[in-house]
Amino acid sequence: MSRSQKNDNFIDKTFTILADIVLKFLPASKEEKEAFSYYKDGMSAQSEGEYAEALENYYVALKLEEDPYDRSYVLYNIGLIYSSNGEYIKALEYYHQALELNEKLPQALNNIAVIYHYQGLKAAEQSNPEITKTMFDKAGEYWRQAIRLAPNNYIEAQNWLKTTGRMN
Repeated sequence: MSRSQKNDNFIDKTFTILADIVLKFLPASKEEKEAFSYYKDGMSAQSEGEYAEALENYYVALKLEEDPYDRSYVLYNIGLIYSSNGEYIKALEYYHQALELNEKLPQALNNIAVIYHYQGLKAAEQSNPEITKTMFDKAGEYWRQAIRLAPNNYIEAQNWLKTTGRMN
């Protein structure tokens, strides 16, 4: 039984029903529909904290999906999982791969910035001002890009950029 068939959450059930309807009428190849099904199951597993299952579904979706735009979201979600698990280098790799396919993905830019900011905070705790500055500068670079794409989002990042003199 696919994950979407055993989901008890009302919103997830509604999403599943709508997605199934769209899939029936959408002029897509069998592989595209199958890729979407795996992606959908991956999102469902991810929302329940079942990261290993989500990754399995996302990796299958990546093998089947040919559309670069759709692949970017699969890659982004894989990055989210690795970031949630504290595997920041892997997360950065997947966020960058997503951005290579879709430059207009502000959430990936934001998440990259968050990782660099976190690394900057850790370096500050260890009294390493050079690494702190480098990480904070990188965070600022990615947050500025994210804000250019989504000016009404990332208010906390905008405030941080202003208060640290990194808004330029």
